[in-house]
Amino acid sequence: MRPQPQRHKRGRLTNKTLALAAVLVLGCAGTAIVAANASGASLAPGAERSAGEPSGSDRSDPEQSGSGARGSAAAAAWTGTVDCPDVGDRLREVPAPARAEVDRLLARMDAQVADAYQQLAQRRADGRVVLDGLEGQRAEAVDGVADAIGRTGAERPEGLDALSGCRITPGPQPQSPVTADGRSRPSGNGPARADFVDITRVRPNVNKPARQRNSSNGSFRSRCGTNREGRFNSDNVIVAPGVSNGAHHMHDYVGNRANDAFATNDSLAAAGTTCTNGDQSTYYWPVLRLQDGRQERDAGAPGGGTEGNAGTILTPKEVSITFGGSPVGKVTAMPRFLRIITGDAKAFTNGTANANASWSCTGFENRQLRDRYPLCPRGSDVVRTFSFQSCWNGRDTDSANHRTHVAFAQADGRCPRGFRAIPQLVQRIVYAVPGGGRSALFAVDSFPEQLHKPVTDHGDFINVMRDGLMNRAVTCINSGRACR
Repeated sequence: MRPQPQRHKRGRLTNKTLALAAVLVLGCAGTAIVAANASGASLAPGAERSAGEPSGSDRSDPEQSGSGARGSAAAAAWTGTVDCPDVGDRLREVPAPARAEVDRLLARMDAQVADAYQQLAQRRADGRVVLDGLEGQRAEAVDGVADAIGRTGAERPEGLDALSGCRITPGPQPQSPVTADGRSRPSGNGPARADFVDITRVRPNVNKPARQRNSSNGSFRSRCGTNREGRFNSDNVIVAPGVSNGAHHMHDYVGNRANDAFATNDSLAAAGTTCTNGDQSTYYWPVLRLQDGRQERDAGAPGGGTEGNAGTILTPKEVSITFGGSPVGKVTAMPRFLRIITGDAKAFTNGTANANASWSCTGFENRQLRDRYPLCPRGSDVVRTFSFQSCWNGRDTDSANHRTHVAFAQADGRCPRGFRAIPQLVQRIVYAVPGGGRSALFAVDSFPEQLHKPVTDHGDFINVMRDGLMNRAVTCINSGRACR
């Protein structure tokens, strides 16, 4: 269980601050991570925080939102990042008639940040010039978001204009991979050696609430494969529907075969699936890559090598998708087309309030990491775990920021007031990383400016189970049975 997210407040940066930041970064590579903004939020129980963790040109066609930069090797020459407030996370209500326009503008802002990062990474422009231009672009997009909401007759959100300013933050030197020929080659924009820790040196840190007499102890498992057929794209239909490359990183997909930027509820409901029991739900997460300098098929594509996501994509050794119960009571059915995102793809700059994915090694899963990658001993595999929100507000299948319609259970296992318990989705993904990550480093795909930090890992889920299958799952969970 984890505490509820805390929201971060940031004001517009002054030109003096921006200039100073640019001088600091462009004047030196920087050997330590500098916090982008202060954060008082704590990590969830069962996760460790490493010291020094940060807390905090417009596309003519935003629907094709690749950064346009070429060559991850150039990006390795600069080790800072661009830190901008997450406008989408601040939205609480977006009326249905405004959603398409708001989604398009939010995706445009993501593309603008990615482009600014690439300009700085490839030393194509002065830092002050880049940040001033980025602030102007974002100010226009932010005004567009407020206008789109206001045109529906809803109250125009106030204070969004304070979110247009960005800053530059220096970071550590990324690790250069050693390839099969023994030569060191640039690894794009991360990760750094400091992003890894020997799992055997991590103390056990997993605590679970005690189960009460009326708890729901059963489980329901969908077997959906490991994406051996290689279904990838850099879209995200939850956050950026209708926008190609809305994620700016590659996703692995299992389950529903129709998931891309242009999928609708109708097309998802009509599609085939890789899952057993006819589970048409879609389950997806950023790919994991070896930092080996090899060119994948996406080396020249948006979301891939052109945005710093380079190296061999690892196919999972195992993927388990399990729905579990509540430690304090029974669960109720999820609505069809419920959307849930767990974790935060921008946690390196946003702060850790919404970070939730965890990392470990087989045989050591009582030790979970949130902000560092594990180095596993011989015979042990790397494990990613996503424990999704298990409380629902009983009304909405999505929300303006894609978070507030669902919640995590409290420390005692109970849902917050106004929420009801639903089956908790837990995804466990195992990788046979060569040498446990010691001989070849690895990293999760990310937005370019997030530098492949492990804290940015996240999972996405859309429930497309037919009502009969969902009811069967709920019955299994509430009756204490293990069903498949």
